[in-house]
Amino acid sequence: MEKENIVMSWSGGKDSSYALYQLQKEGKYNVKYLLTNIFKPNKRVSMHGVPETLIKKQAESLGIPLVKLYLEEKTHDEYDVKMKQILLKFKEEGITKVAFGDIFLEDLKEYREKRLSEVEMTAIFPLWKKKTDQLSQSFIKEGFKTHICSIDTSKIPKNLIGVDYSFSFLNQLPKEIDPCGENGEFHSFCYDGPIFKYQIPFKKNKIVEKTYKHDNNEYHYLFSDISYTNI
Repeated sequence: MEKENIVMSWSGGKDSSYALYQLQKEGKYNVKYLLTNIFKPNKRVSMHGVPETLIKKQAESLGIPLVKLYLEEKTHDEYDVKMKQILLKFKEEGITKVAFGDIFLEDLKEYREKRLSEVEMTAIFPLWKKKTDQLSQSFIKEGFKTHICSIDTSKIPKNLIGVDYSFSFLNQLPKEIDPCGENGEFHSFCYDGPIFKYQIPFKKNKIVEKTYKHDNNEYHYLFSDISYTNI
């Protein structure tokens, strides 16, 4: 029986990696494309801070074509318009489903489903409602290697930026923090694991601190500036 072609929403982090892994194990779908949002001014994945070059290297190691959605501004309106355009192109190829790595955020799930329904497409959530403490343990045990590339310093100790997502990392997280960072407490870059043909080589450069203002509040983040290395 021929597998149905779908698109995988791809941030390059652990959740999208593990969702792809689950899809491949299930064997029901063929992930024809990875879809990644890139902030065009700095050519990086928003909130993750991972450069476009590393996302491209991930796709090459996975053996799945990468489709990039370039954003000029970080606004919902721009995202909605450009996403709809790309989804319609997928539909022209007969693709009607997009997979996401979301785990339990109901509002985000509803938002994705609503946007897809506007173009008569549906969403797949391979990790939905799975217990994040179990997911985090399984992810590490099954051989995935992931770099912590972004943290919210109001929630995560500063010493946890630029380290690997490991049992040691999990043990150092404050008890109130979700072990999968589902509430945006941290973001990651997956560079090896059972879904990859080979490990993506990268180097750590410096730690960058950034402050964002939203609704009269300030948010402080640390980013691990990483780049591709062919050594």
